[in-house]
Amino acid sequence: MTTATTTVPAPPATTAGGRAGTGRRQALLRWGFVAPAVLYMLAFFGYPLVRNLTMSFQSYTPRTYFTGEAPFNGFENWRGVFDNPLFTNSLWHTLVFTAGSLLGQFTIGLALAVFFSRRFPLSGVVRAVLLLPWLVPMVVSAVVWRKLLDQDTGVLNSALAGLHLVSSPVPWLSSTGVALAATVLVNIWIGIPFNMVILYGGLQEIPRELYEAGALDGAGAWRTFRSITLPLLRPVVTVVLILGFMSTVKILDLILALTGGGPADSTQTLGTVTYQLSFQQMNFGQGAVVGNVLILVSAVFAVLYLRANRSDFGQGK
Repeated sequence: MTTATTTVPAPPATTAGGRAGTGRRQALLRWGFVAPAVLYMLAFFGYPLVRNLTMSFQSYTPRTYFTGEAPFNGFENWRGVFDNPLFTNSLWHTLVFTAGSLLGQFTIGLALAVFFSRRFPLSGVVRAVLLLPWLVPMVVSAVVWRKLLDQDTGVLNSALAGLHLVSSPVPWLSSTGVALAATVLVNIWIGIPFNMVILYGGLQEIPRELYEAGALDGAGAWRTFRSITLPLLRPVVTVVLILGFMSTVKILDLILALTGGGPADSTQTLGTVTYQLSFQQMNFGQGAVVGNVLILVSAVFAVLYLRANRSDFGQGK
């Protein structure tokens, strides 16, 4: 009896040069996909950032655009900005404006998200109507609110007087003690829809079974909200607050259209001071300094946002 043997051909040997060539091709392919994004970031983000930083150390004037001469002046621009009381006041106004806006937007947005999470007739229509402040351009909203808050002819003062809540018209935009609060209220109105939509989406991802189990255990509404809703909503809350901060801290058009930074600089923020120094006083060096401060603040919170997303992703895994 003869046993037939089958010889399996050996796979072709791969030389070191072939492996190296394949690795180079794969690396080039990866860089080919990444290169457009890298070039875009360098052109539209990297260059303006470096240029703004360089300008803050230069004596940059309107004449520079014609002569190209912008001599370095060291830290003169930085000293001029930090010694200016307007910068200190605008820094405080920016903090108050941002904190007040975020607190109001988030609180009301979360309340509305919880409210709409319970289905009722026409809930979709009402949600769509509440999105209008978010869809309207910010300048348009500011102009409309400037009319509503007018001390003499504004609808708000007329309504308050008709309800006998005020004895005299409130100077919403013409008083140094009230104007900043008025701008905060307008910005809260604009930002509520964003918070409501994002938080509403987060609430829809929470399993209903958890609420049913809580009800069986005798947990009330507040206990359920504190023990189930808030912990599971934490990643969404982090994203909403950090993105809200990054969009609020640099607001310019709303304040310019509403108060112009007045009265008596009582609503000046870092964004409006940058605009004023650069395009009204033509002091581009000092304007670049304030712009760099804004970039630094936004970068810090961008890092916090990325770290929060990374930790939440790790927990999700």
